[in-house]
Amino acid sequence: MTDAEIAKPFIKATQAVLSMMAKMDPKPGKPYVKTDYRAKGDVSAVMGLTGDKSGSFSITFPKKVAVAMVKNMIGDDIKDIIADAKDAVGEVTNMICGQARVGLTQMGLSLSAATPTIIFGDNHYITHVNMACPPKAGPSRMLGIWGLEEAGYGQETAYF
Repeated sequence: MTDAEIAKPFIKATQAVLSMMAKMDPKPGKPYVKTDYRAKGDVSAVMGLTGDKSGSFSITFPKKVAVAMVKNMIGDDIKDIIADAKDAVGEVTNMICGQARVGLTQMGLSLSAATPTIIFGDNHYITHVNMACPPKAGPSRMLGIWGLEEAGYGQETAYF
């Protein structure tokens, strides 16, 4: 199974979940190997993956996108933007990873996921080797990072 094959379920799940839950229309660009650990946003979620392989999935959003996502998901009745953003990013991450794992299972790769950890902060770092797929264009840029270690599987990232 190639890195590109592993990436496809994550890209498809990211597009489906953000479209359905956050009323966003992410468009992935071309994947490339990412050489630094700096997240390209301000709010990130990271989930550990275990099973046939081990690794992690993370997604990061600029503040503006995280706020827009929260508003799209719960409306304008935001009482605590920090808590709501943490909940929204965590829930979206669970859903993306869950759908991607279904796709990977159909490809013969069975994985379980941990609870996401949410990270806030400008220019924070997420330490794992990864591959990037930049967004084609638009203000709603977000970044998904995933990776499976072992057996030659690389780390994958998709920017939207």
